[in-house]
Amino acid sequence: MTGEVKRRVYGRRFGRKLRDSQKELLAEVMPKVRVPVLEPGARLDPARLFETPKRDFWLEIGFGGGEHLVWQADQNPDVGLIGAEPFLNGVVSGLGHIHREQVTNVRVWPDDARPLMDALPDGCLGRAFILFPDPWPKKRHNSRRFVQKENLDSLARLLRPGAELRMASDDQDYVAWMLAETTPHPAFAWLAEGPSDWRERPRDWPATRYEEKARAKGIHPSFLRFQRRAMI
Repeated sequence: MTGEVKRRVYGRRFGRKLRDSQKELLAEVMPKVRVPVLEPGARLDPARLFETPKRDFWLEIGFGGGEHLVWQADQNPDVGLIGAEPFLNGVVSGLGHIHREQVTNVRVWPDDARPLMDALPDGCLGRAFILFPDPWPKKRHNSRRFVQKENLDSLARLLRPGAELRMASDDQDYVAWMLAETTPHPAFAWLAEGPSDWRERPRDWPATRYEEKARAKGIHPSFLRFQRRAMI
């Protein structure tokens, strides 16, 4: 017995059967961008993942189809983007965006984000994103939501003072949950000064397919920005 507690990953890992072109992306693109497999207790220096020096490192937890991840990489070529996504079809979609846009500053962790977060060093991130995570709307499933104290503690360790944590959801119950979990946390300060700050998406924050689907249904998502406090 090692004493390791195995974390459970909720939600689907696979969706529709992959087409041949998608299998090619896994075979040809994934080896170039995959974060190496991590053994329990391993440490990971993000700088070693990239071929050229980067001024900062950003993490997207649950990158969905990869639109936001790759857009940020294209707009910020001097930043190393690391995206975690356990859903294979989402990973393949992200690989397609990486291939089409020819970005070289994205690395992919095709699994639960938590072991990756455990391996990264303190204060290594300048920004983290949790955009449109699974809301787990049934009350008995609320404990499955990613935005929980344990994960916020981990993000607080990874984000340096002044760094930014961005979250978004089209489920207003989850938005309230995000605020209830994050605003009392001593490491994070909510940056909103008025309603427009959570109703309007910042210019450097592109729309994703999840946002577009919500708006097509008449649902207005909320956009939350928190700053990592300098702890005294």
